[in-house]
Amino acid sequence: MKYEEAVKRLEEIVTEIEGGKLDMDKIGESLKEARELIKFCKDKLYETDEEIRKILETED
Repeated sequence: MKYEEAVKRLEEIVTEIEGGKLDMDKIGESLKEARELIKFCKDKLYETDEEIRKILETED
């Protein structure tokens, strides 16, 4: 999965919850999925930050 896809899915989940489109069982499932997507995005951002730092260090 790509970062952009994860963010898009998170936005969909938020819209579904805010719009009242989910019943209580689905809200729980969606929140679990959102938690996993948030972790994925954080990890991806951290990895990208580390890669950029390494590139910048080698240029000095």
